[in-house]
Amino acid sequence: MALKSFVLIIAILAVVTSISHASDPSPLQDFCVAVNDSMTTVFVNGKVCKDPKVVTADDFFKSGLNVPGNTSNQLGSVVTAVNVNNLHGLNTLGISLARIDFAPCGLNPPHTHPRGTEVLTVLEGTLYVGFVLSTGSKHEEQTLYQDSTSGDVQNPGVITIANAVFGSDPPINDDVLAKAFQVDKKVVDYLQSQFWWDNN
Repeated sequence: MALKSFVLIIAILAVVTSISHASDPSPLQDFCVAVNDSMTTVFVNGKVCKDPKVVTADDFFKSGLNVPGNTSNQLGSVVTAVNVNNLHGLNTLGISLARIDFAPCGLNPPHTHPRGTEVLTVLEGTLYVGFVLSTGSKHEEQTLYQDSTSGDVQNPGVITIANAVFGSDPPINDDVLAKAFQVDKKVVDYLQSQFWWDNN
């Protein structure tokens, strides 16, 4: 009996005192200017490193963020993204940035960033934003004003919910969507027949 109690106590202590440590890996290099070279097989963070001897200041420069984007589209917004794909000097730094221009009453549709977070800075006007938590149980909304609020990930990715659900090719079965969204199948068919504008 005493042996069983001793083993049970040891097992409980082992479970209770177990330490778990998790974190993002450190970059393998401080600077690894990306280069698009499909013939090279050595990758760092998914991109090939440019020979440091030929790196220039232009590898760390992106023009055009000062130019307002054309918001004459269905959504009334346009996203100008800056990430490792168009500014190769960002490779391994875990940084990306986006300029979003809105027309009055414009919309950046509900979306997710599967590999990053989002912080907003309003330079002019007022912006109404909402956040839906992953549990779906809470929706937070806030109005942001000029100078009220950046991001830190190499390429956060973006998935626009409506495009992914109703504009997928091949389309998702309309019976499945009707049941999932608890709407009539005709509503789903109508939504799937629309052109889903991608402002990215």
